Amino acid sequence: MSHEFENQMQDFDAPHIEGAGAGGGDKTAVDLAPVFDVPVNIQAVLGRTQIEVADLLRLGRGSVLELDRRVGEAIDIYVNNRLVARGEIVVVDDRLGVTMTEIIKDGDAA
Repeated sequence: MSHEFENQMQDFDAPHIEGAGAGGGDKTAVDLAPVFDVPVNIQAVLGRTQIEVADLLRLGRGSVLELDRRVGEAIDIYVNNRLVARGEIVVVDDRLGVTMTEIIKDGDAA
């Protein structure tokens, strides 16, 4: 862990995480510091479609694929292939970003 990051964590007003860890009890984000550098795969899924390979090969610049979502519908956010949230697309300094609007709890993913 970098020295700069350690200093930031000392100044961090960490939220409490109930029942986190093997020992149970309340933990803070600082207690989770050993896993902060573990890489995770994050996907923001705008929508899905099925297409035949022949049609896929005919696509070119400017082609449009119809997805299974409507404009304004929430997108799905996956962490390590697990649905964890829904959100909206936002623009931040001329870049696309995602803001989470709903956290998905176990069993709520339907």
